[in-house]
Amino acid sequence: MLIINAKIFPVEGHMIEKGYLRFAGGKITGLGPMSALAQEAGEETLDAAGRSLYPGFIDAHCHLGMWEDGLGFEGDDGNEESDPITPQLRAVDAINPMDRCFAEAARGGVTTVLTGPGSANAIGGQWAAIKTCGRRIDDMLLTDYVGMKLALGENPKTVYHDKNQTPSTRMATASLIREQLKKAERYQKDLLGAMEDEDLDEPEYDSKCEALLPLLRREKKAFIHCHRADDIFTAIRLGKEFDLDFVIVHCTEGWMVADLLAAEGVKAICGPILCDRSKPELRNLNVAGMAEMYKAGMQMALCTDHPVIPIQYLPLCAGIAVGAGLPYDEALKSITLYPARIAGIDGRVGSLAVGKDADFSLYDGDPFLPYSKPDKVFILGKEV
Repeated sequence: MLIINAKIFPVEGHMIEKGYLRFAGGKITGLGPMSALAQEAGEETLDAAGRSLYPGFIDAHCHLGMWEDGLGFEGDDGNEESDPITPQLRAVDAINPMDRCFAEAARGGVTTVLTGPGSANAIGGQWAAIKTCGRRIDDMLLTDYVGMKLALGENPKTVYHDKNQTPSTRMATASLIREQLKKAERYQKDLLGAMEDEDLDEPEYDSKCEALLPLLRREKKAFIHCHRADDIFTAIRLGKEFDLDFVIVHCTEGWMVADLLAAEGVKAICGPILCDRSKPELRNLNVAGMAEMYKAGMQMALCTDHPVIPIQYLPLCAGIAVGAGLPYDEALKSITLYPARIAGIDGRVGSLAVGKDADFSLYDGDPFLPYSKPDKVFILGKEV
């Protein structure tokens, strides 16, 4: 199929004032200005004159399908609060793609999300990167294990203090994470030893340690939930100690220490910003925080933390960040290219380029405005 006469925002590269996009088999096969188009006879064509074409938006951190819309406990599969250390849990076993919020995400131009367990546990489980259209989660996956969710600060403390068990302090939360990663290191060493020496037995299978091995090998990301600046620095400390490829999630007080985070090369997923200060560690939430961190030299993704903010409002959140001082191009990248890079899926999504997934939307206005909605949304080349 061919789309012509669109104003194209590839994200990587310059905007094309009047261009075309060709796709087939779920992939982009051609892209450029109309002056370079060689149209094929009989080709199905959509004239998008007057419309703008954007890459599919990406929510870098949400819980889509983990907390189902309109349900209580019956649809709550986001936190296994029986054990503060649960790296063996897999989001793919809990996501319900029949939740109506998937359709709302797609209608809002959000075509890819990172979703998984919440922040009740010090180590919560394995996150997935998925498309927002489909009936069977196995058919929607970019990867069923994009990274491991860890959490510091108020949430693990609150959950387990109420149960009268550890962790009830920040010290204990960090200690539990450190202890489990040390166990996984020892498990890995014993596995390698058994491979190298036939006289040594393999260690007894440990599902928690097995799940953490890709983290220790830097094959998977560590997504570390932090709001307060002190928790952010604890995350950095743990990341350095175990040589993790880590990302700070929420980074609420990051703007207060932006120069220090930029010097460390910290990767961050910011948000939600369209919300109240619902707990003590959000008291310094600042909608201009991303602008301040950008000025310090940081590149950040933006998230809704759905269902905290309904996922279809991701582009609106980007518009709010622009209103608070973040450059428009950076805001666009924060919901396209940057989350794709952070997740390691930028070979498929995050920008418009030949060979990438045909995920995009057509707007007759600016997607960051509150009254805007896409005319058409395509995921893997299919109009949804």
